[in-house]
Amino acid sequence: MVNQLWYLKNCDVFRSLGPAQLARLESRSKYRKFGAKELVYLPNDQGDSVLLLADGRVKMYYVTSEGKQSVLAFIDPGELFGELAILEPADREEFAEATEPSNVIMISGAEIQRLMAEQPTVSLEMTRLIGLRRRRIERRLKSLLYRSPRERMVCLLLELAEKYGERCADGLLLNVRLSHQEMSNVIGTTREMVTVMLGELRSQRMIEIKRRRIIVKQVARLADSVGETVPRLSRGIRPVPARLQRAGLES
Repeated sequence: MVNQLWYLKNCDVFRSLGPAQLARLESRSKYRKFGAKELVYLPNDQGDSVLLLADGRVKMYYVTSEGKQSVLAFIDPGELFGELAILEPADREEFAEATEPSNVIMISGAEIQRLMAEQPTVSLEMTRLIGLRRRRIERRLKSLLYRSPRERMVCLLLELAEKYGERCADGLLLNVRLSHQEMSNVIGTTREMVTVMLGELRSQRMIEIKRRRIIVKQVARLADSVGETVPRLSRGIRPVPARLQRAGLES
């Protein structure tokens, strides 16, 4: 049997809960498995629960009138999503799709509201989460409206650095795998254009690409080129993994 309790108590939002509160939260949660490319939910589904990704990866996106995906966020293990259910139960507005086999814990929105009333730290963490997601979406929207494709590409790299960046001997390793198609869906351009722009940044020695992992070699220069500040990093200096050092540059 899956130990939902372990995943719940290791989620940042619920770390302050006591045993009784965690047990109650677990009793009001459901565990579901999703295959790669399977929809977790879609627009007009009832949004009365908040979801915790136990493992795997989930992509949240809209579909434009032209039938193209516009990616809002990628969700990683330990993160909550669908959090607007705690404000007011309403139909979902976006798609949530597992990009690889994933396990999701569905938590009653009403139960989280109760915990927020009981435990101020839960309320604070949920408010912080909603604010962070809103800022990222607003920043991406401004980028789509006012920036060139190259600037949007650079802003995406800086956003990935903020979330996945790890300092290494050669610069900043973006510890996440994104295909060129996924990047194009985020910044509103084509896969071919992403390939060209990454090639230009690589030829300028600003980045290096090894096995779909990007190493930003000149973070400050990259940020300065689009008028942004260097992203805050919480990870320490460590060497680039040997498998990446041995790998040749991706074509």
